[in-house]
Amino acid sequence: MTAATVRYRFNGEPRTWTSPAQIEPGLHGIVMHLLQLHFGDGENSLVMPTAEDTDDQVLEQAARMGLTDIQVDGGSAR
Repeated sequence: MTAATVRYRFNGEPRTWTSPAQIEPGLHGIVMHLLQLHFGDGENSLVMPTAEDTDDQVLEQAARMGLTDIQVDGGSAR
């Protein structure tokens, strides 16, 4: 596992985050972690995607919550 640089928008504002090496590789793990970073408190846990959701479902939920234009290591997620 290696760290990844992630560029994204949160409510329209550009952000950059470097994932630690222990984050699950791949889009699903990175987007789930971004959601946890921004919405990890107990009040929002009911709207979080599940581990069984597809990448598309996770991205759709992230967009509804204000996380858009997610780019990982130069590859665009959405």
